[in-house]
Amino acid sequence: MTILRLLTYTATPEEARAIAAGLLEARLVACANIGSVFESHYVWRGAREVSDETQLWLKTRVDLREAVMAEVARLHPYEVPLIAADEVMVNAAYRDWVIAQTS
Repeated sequence: MTILRLLTYTATPEEARAIAAGLLEARLVACANIGSVFESHYVWRGAREVSDETQLWLKTRVDLREAVMAEVARLHPYEVPLIAADEVMVNAAYRDWVIAQTS
């Protein structure tokens, strides 16, 4: 029994909350977890950058993968956000809840 788990990062917890709210309102995800702030190191437009980012985990049905990824991209303030997805094994009761909460 699998569900889809997605991960993205935002610049602030408020941005993560806004994305989570939009997805929950649209019934595209059953659950959003806003996690810790991480220090990210990367190169952007030729310059080395260091910034804080907030982790956002989302849980949904596997068949909603493309719709959720598209909506995260639309709602996300980053020009090039990470939107990672994997299928995870879960207990039947949790899977059933995810199915019931999503369109």
